[in-house]
Amino acid sequence: MRIALLSYRSKTHCGGQGVYVRHLSRGLAELGHDVEVFSGQPYPEGLDPRVRLTKVPSLDLYREPDPFRIPRPSEIKTSIDLEELLTTWTAGFPEPKTFSLRAARVLAGRRGDFDVVHDNQCLGTGLLQIAKMGFPLVATVHHPITRDREVEVAAARWWRKPLVRRWYGFVEMQKRVARQIPELLTVSSASASDILTDFAVSPEQLHVVPLGVDTKLFQPREGRVRNRIIAIASADVPLKGVSHLLHAVARLRVERDVELQLVTKLEPNGPTEKLIAELGISDIVHTSSGLSDEELAALLASAEVACIPSLYEGFSLPAVEAMASGTPIVASRAGALPEVVGPDGECARLVTPADVDELTAVLGRLLDSPRELRRLGDNGRRRAVEVFSWQSVAAQTVAVYEKAIARVAAC
Repeated sequence: MRIALLSYRSKTHCGGQGVYVRHLSRGLAELGHDVEVFSGQPYPEGLDPRVRLTKVPSLDLYREPDPFRIPRPSEIKTSIDLEELLTTWTAGFPEPKTFSLRAARVLAGRRGDFDVVHDNQCLGTGLLQIAKMGFPLVATVHHPITRDREVEVAAARWWRKPLVRRWYGFVEMQKRVARQIPELLTVSSASASDILTDFAVSPEQLHVVPLGVDTKLFQPREGRVRNRIIAIASADVPLKGVSHLLHAVARLRVERDVELQLVTKLEPNGPTEKLIAELGISDIVHTSSGLSDEELAALLASAEVACIPSLYEGFSLPAVEAMASGTPIVASRAGALPEVVGPDGECARLVTPADVDELTAVLGRLLDSPRELRRLGDNGRRRAVEVFSWQSVAAQTVAVYEKAIARVAAC
């Protein structure tokens, strides 16, 4: 099968999208399929040699170290460039739409090259153009971004709420586009339920295929650091619940020599940095970002507990990576997290979202129980190996491709 895999941004640790593209494309290639990734910036890293990459460049207005840069007039060459610039200047987020429009232009001349086109989360209007060209189309919705919008708006000060709503303006486009794509993939039953509610798609459109994990890379290792907690957040936003964990860590340090490894890119002088300073825990909170897979795997395996205090998760790849590493988990009872980690007490301890008292107590009891740490870690490793693998993910995804191809052929 010849597969075009679209991803509007694909850096390895960019909301998990790069991880999904890299591992799914590799799994598909291992099954003997021909895969070409079409990606905007940041481009994917570490693609399998059998997978081709076609870059779909944008104005790259959010690139590091110059986010919200002002492009040179000579860079504005098309109406799509102009739309991207004007949307950014009016506080919107244009990438899902403008990437899809650019991808449609690229694919217009390659109708005979692919059997199926698979979009990863952009859900832009350009996908409808691609479908009109006759391509069988599949789209992955990891979770409805409406949930991010709700939490961000609720957390924003009154004067910022209109700006947050404007930033998430693309969500209404995603709803409209999703309803017109017959085959949608999502990563958990919880996420599927939320997509049905928020996007008003039909149950027949949705197919649940979980994410996978590299159990050879993420595995238990010797030398765990006593009282080390690790938390991984794809973005420094309220949805990830990091502030609640920081308050819990501040309380734990009163009686324990605790340490927090926080893997995320913090906003300079942002609320998380300020909270760390206000709580007086700068000496025990160590932040990092841009880690390689090897570095992340080593850090996960060095911790005694992995904490996922999110207010919502459509899946949570860090949870699966922690389980594969044999690292016990304390996670919020929110979104898909209970579905991913299994029943409370099997591989993880589940707590009420945003309840700092409960989070502090559960973390403390777990750190004081080496036997329970070993039991949860062993169970988590077993669950990761038995339930989550990229080979299985690829095979289940191909089955959905076949449905999309058959649907177009029948028209």
